[in-house]
Amino acid sequence: MPTEPLPDLAPDFVPFATAALDFHRAINMPVAPIAAGRAELDALHAHVIALYDLLDAHAQRTTPVAAAEGDHLRACRIRLWQAADHLHTAFHAAPHPKTGSLPTREVCRARLPEGAPELTVCKRHLNTSARVRRDHTPTDLRDPFTGLTRH
Repeated sequence: MPTEPLPDLAPDFVPFATAALDFHRAINMPVAPIAAGRAELDALHAHVIALYDLLDAHAQRTTPVAAAEGDHLRACRIRLWQAADHLHTAFHAAPHPKTGSLPTREVCRARLPEGAPELTVCKRHLNTSARVRRDHTPTDLRDPFTGLTRH
């Protein structure tokens, strides 16, 4: 039974996104040791979530036709979520841009949202976390095993 050919794909923008990240790093990363600011951490979080969404789409399309490849994409997607979770935590651990003060231990323990504009990173994180909890088990999300030796 012949299959229909794939439609013409749009130009691939992923290499441009990669080049933009490399360019950003080359011109914006200071030589001196300095902590990343909240704006940079927020932008990185948005980027990692976008990568998570892209890999999610690829994993869903690939798994029914290539189980081993789909499993690797799923493992990659889990690691991206873990990276996004760490970026979200780093954002809230970073000094406030207006005051330069670090969050207190009580605020960190209570995990209280800080309001707008800081709430945008939390909103993005919560929206994605709802999908993550639906698609992955808690064991998947906390397991250091990547699954790369199963195949």
